[in-house]
Amino acid sequence: MSKKVMLIDGSSLIFRAFFALPNLTNADGVMTNGVYGFLTMYFRAVEEYKPDYILVAFDKKTKTFRHKEFEDYKANRDKAPSELNYQFGILKDILDSLNVKYLDIDGFEADDIVGTYSKIARDEGLETVIITGDKDYFQLVNDDVIVYLTRKGISQMEEITEEKIKDDYGLSPKQLIDVKGLMGDKSDNIPGVDGIGEKTALKYIKKYGSMEALYENLDDISGKKTKENLENSRQIAFLSKKIGTIVTNAPVDYEISDLRVENPDMESLKKKFSKYNFNKFLEKFEDGSKEQREELDFSYSFTDDDFSIIEDIEKENIFYFKTIFENDNYIHSKAFKIAIKSPSSKTFIYNPDQKFVENFKKYFEDENINKVSFDIKEDIVLFNKLGIEINFPYDDIMLMHYLIDPSRSSYDLKTFSQAFLKYEVLNEEDLLGKGRNKKSYKDLSEKELGKYLSSIINAIEDSLDILTDKLKELSMYELYKDCEIKLSKVLADMEITGFVCDKNELEKIKDEVSVELEGLEKIIYELAGSEFNINSPKQLSIILFEDLELPIIKKTKTGYSTDAKVLEKLRDKHPIIGKIERYREMYKLKSTYLESLEECIDKDGRIRSTFKQNVTATGRLSSTEPNLQNLPIRTEEGRKIRKAFKADKYKVLIDADYSQIELRVLAHLANDKKMQEAFSHDIDIHTKTASEVFDTPIDEVTKLQRSEAKAVNFGIIYGISDYGLSQNLNIPRKKAKEYIENYLDTYPQIKKYMKDIVKKAKEDGFVNTIFNRRRYVPEINSKNFNVRSFGERVALNTPIQGSAADIIKFAMINSYENLKKAKVDAKIVLQIHDEIIIEASKKDLQKAKEILKSSMEEAVNLKVPLLVDIDSGDSMYESK
Repeated sequence: MSKKVMLIDGSSLIFRAFFALPNLTNADGVMTNGVYGFLTMYFRAVEEYKPDYILVAFDKKTKTFRHKEFEDYKANRDKAPSELNYQFGILKDILDSLNVKYLDIDGFEADDIVGTYSKIARDEGLETVIITGDKDYFQLVNDDVIVYLTRKGISQMEEITEEKIKDDYGLSPKQLIDVKGLMGDKSDNIPGVDGIGEKTALKYIKKYGSMEALYENLDDISGKKTKENLENSRQIAFLSKKIGTIVTNAPVDYEISDLRVENPDMESLKKKFSKYNFNKFLEKFEDGSKEQREELDFSYSFTDDDFSIIEDIEKENIFYFKTIFENDNYIHSKAFKIAIKSPSSKTFIYNPDQKFVENFKKYFEDENINKVSFDIKEDIVLFNKLGIEINFPYDDIMLMHYLIDPSRSSYDLKTFSQAFLKYEVLNEEDLLGKGRNKKSYKDLSEKELGKYLSSIINAIEDSLDILTDKLKELSMYELYKDCEIKLSKVLADMEITGFVCDKNELEKIKDEVSVELEGLEKIIYELAGSEFNINSPKQLSIILFEDLELPIIKKTKTGYSTDAKVLEKLRDKHPIIGKIERYREMYKLKSTYLESLEECIDKDGRIRSTFKQNVTATGRLSSTEPNLQNLPIRTEEGRKIRKAFKADKYKVLIDADYSQIELRVLAHLANDKKMQEAFSHDIDIHTKTASEVFDTPIDEVTKLQRSEAKAVNFGIIYGISDYGLSQNLNIPRKKAKEYIENYLDTYPQIKKYMKDIVKKAKEDGFVNTIFNRRRYVPEINSKNFNVRSFGERVALNTPIQGSAADIIKFAMINSYENLKKAKVDAKIVLQIHDEIIIEASKKDLQKAKEILKSSMEEAVNLKVPLLVDIDSGDSMYESK
């Protein structure tokens, strides 16, 4: 059996991984998703194909011989993000420790290096395996060369053989070069022949065998236009073929024997894997196998009557658990199985029946026993239906992970185990699938379910000390213990309680909106001169720019743009524009809010939204299914929706709203005495700012000046530019620049704070809130101006927005605990922006108001007072 060479297109794989995976960062904020994805594919390929020789080829940033042939080669390609660029260096550093050779060559691409070594290997009687995400490599396939093409992000590879190419294309691998010459390649800006796509190119090469033969028989081509295009593009077609051909004689440095697989430098590799949090890969090089660990630790048993674990729990005062449920949304589901483990026991898997409740209720409610789970808010909601209250103390691995790495797009035990543990657990999607083919837990065998649940529980157990130490190292353990973990109880209670929503009120508003939409439709058709689908951008663009001949503002790939910005610029050109804008507004109100909210109302007349505390990098809460934090307020019709959100019978809603919390946080962080003085003396900050910026006595400040000062005040929080402010206020950019400069002269400490925070973020790679919440800002050191500017804005606004988010969380915890302690009949039903809304009995109205106001104003101590505006009413509309 001949030996095997594995050639890897390193540039292709790291690019694919970077864009396929969510942002992964190590403790220093260094982004590593591209490297992590590459190594995942690399180790899988090595394990599966067992090569004797390995080379990783990279593109070089310099121009290639193809650019000399065709100057515009790859001219349409965007520059790689700087967050990816520096990962090439990290990857090469790790390849050095793996003792894997890599190569890039001036004037050539990775394809050419791979092509050259595939020929050398064949000449030496070796088999070749090529790992890539690029179909261009298909031309290299032969009896001795197989391509493995990455599919579905980084999780699958497809085997491409000579036979498969013949089946799929009806051609030999070499003939695919001719196809490319005719059709070109948009991704590489290779022109090809005008009007010829893949289908036509394949037809001609199948018929004639090659481009040369096609052009020799050009008179046989029946289509006049196609024939003309082929003739006119003869030179460019052959140039395209030349550019698309992978060379097999690049000036490579290594002999095949130099690529022999060697043992890695273990000491160096462990340090690097540890530095980048690649704990999953460490296991591959350590003594003992995953199978041995599973045999030792992942034992489990399904039982309805073995409660021997209770003895261990009583001795050890800690246990690990997780609940699984059948529906997609735990709020509307019941527990299906509950897995529990103590430090010294195996995993026990129970049905959530009366026996379970009778035996375990005491321990879940015990305030001296720690309970550890992953996303404990789910468990609290599900256990509430069993009549069990999960009391403190408890820990949540998911929340710990979120605080350590707040920029991830999602959090599950699989991605967590990849980053922090030496083994990987499945997530629900791996186990059950998704979409139409998604299975139910009931469809799984006992072995599948047992292995899954026991691996989850072991991962939870193995994670606790690692994450606790990490949070302490990052000075975030207090934030976790005092804020995030306590908040999970508050949010669970909100999800259990729900918010009354009056379906009849929604129907009434929907009827009013429907009547207006019908009237708008008729007017729009009259103004257009014909009927059309107003919601179709294509049909609308024909009406506006062809029939009504309005000026074209912006073109897109599919035609003329009719987006909101375009309509705004056309507003004074024709009366139809205002009507279309209004139609869109009302249509969105009806479809996005009125109809969807109706579907979310439970049998008891309440809507139960899911509140998530692990979504935003700033720490703000989010609401989904449905999103109750985004109810429209811009129009009166939108505001009317709040009339449907009501207090229950004999109850009232209380709405408490922080006054200018973000500006108060800014005054605290920047330690600006002028701003602090204004807040301490309860002077209107926008009027004060207007007086200073516009050099006007405070009692002569106009409404317009106050409005503009307000825009500057809040713009500074978001790191607004003079251009952004000019757009917001509809004033010249020069004037906007003057406003910002005057503002920063008025509040010099804010100017210093802004400069210092950006500088510190560049040095540290992250910023902190007042309460040490950390957000990594890798973009701030980007060479790309736009990316770097974004990073600077993030560095400026995160400490302010994040601190405000922390304060509202502390306020929610205070309010929840104080209302409960006072035995007031009141529950938090919604948190939105800087507001907390509670539903209280009318008899406790005054007391509830007092507790809510004091709980919010005394949530934290700042250098300026926190003030709360409070009101009440029968609905959200009235209480604000």
